[in-house]
Amino acid sequence: MAANKKLLMLPGDGIGPEVMKQVQTIIDWMDRRRHVSFDVAEDVVGGAAIDKYGQPLGDNTLADAMGVDAVLLGAVGGPKWDNVARDLRPEMGLLTLRKEMDLYANLRPATVLPAMAKASSLKEDLVSGLDMLIVRELTGGVYFGKPRGIETLADGSRKAVDTQVYSEAEIERVCRLAFELAGKRSGKLHSVEKANVMETGVLWRAIATEVGKDFPNIDLHHMYADNCAMQLVRQPKQFDVIVTDNLFGDILSDCAAMLTGSLGMLPSASLGAADSDGRRKALYEPVHGSAPDIAGQGIANPMAMIQSFAMCLKYSFDMGEDADLIEQACKNVLDAGLRTADIMEAGMTKISTTQMGENVAKELDKLAA
Repeated sequence: MAANKKLLMLPGDGIGPEVMKQVQTIIDWMDRRRHVSFDVAEDVVGGAAIDKYGQPLGDNTLADAMGVDAVLLGAVGGPKWDNVARDLRPEMGLLTLRKEMDLYANLRPATVLPAMAKASSLKEDLVSGLDMLIVRELTGGVYFGKPRGIETLADGSRKAVDTQVYSEAEIERVCRLAFELAGKRSGKLHSVEKANVMETGVLWRAIATEVGKDFPNIDLHHMYADNCAMQLVRQPKQFDVIVTDNLFGDILSDCAAMLTGSLGMLPSASLGAADSDGRRKALYEPVHGSAPDIAGQGIANPMAMIQSFAMCLKYSFDMGEDADLIEQACKNVLDAGLRTADIMEAGMTKISTTQMGENVAKELDKLAA
């Protein structure tokens, strides 16, 4: 079958190449069993790109990313590049992709699978059945606002400045997407900011309320970010969809991630604006980092990378049935007691990165039979 679905794989650094290989295992399975082909290109990003191109994202790599249907990214960073200039750090490759592709919304699901409920640091009854989604604004706010920098004053002391800035358009589009997603779930949305002390929070709350008028069936709640952090560890199942800014989203999504027991299990999607055909530029990546301490040992958990590919099928290719199949296969593997080192428990069977990918493919065979 002719391939018309274009993917760019950027394995990156550390365990990135190892977990990305398991996505290729699933792509090969889909070609063989579902007769779905992908036109897959591969390049480097982050530290690997610094080594190859002298910068964390090559110009041609960016051009390729702009031309495909979706980008799959493994992880970036590592101690090898700790002392390079700030604008050349591996993480700048990812930030540049997000900015240039205008990936304004980061979707971070936090789902507690039955087999993983005991792995959470919270009591099992608080997290069992948790299924929430955090929508984080990704291209504005304090990470990109100007002025920013560190200056030395006349008396020799130093002063640092970061600027939190948001336009109405930036807030409106991410809130609108969050309302749409909430409509496909339980119909409940929490908009999170600090309107009590921040002007951007005041504007955020006002615009979220205005957008909500277009979605009368969505139950909109406003919540301060500090209260949201507390509520996430107090009563996490009260949430379904949360929409928030770049900084608060960064913090709250990591907090929500650990409710599930392991960063190695969590995928993410970063989406741009829909074009006239409804297509969005998109980047999919696991929540975990590059984990250079275990790189090359074959023990990394590929589940987050595999499920990031499932999100890719759902949001970039409208292949929800195939995405559900992959997610069910992942659940079945865990229910069978198979574990990588990061989620290993007494009585379970420890397997390697490659074996985890192979077992997901085996479960897919059973489900598709």
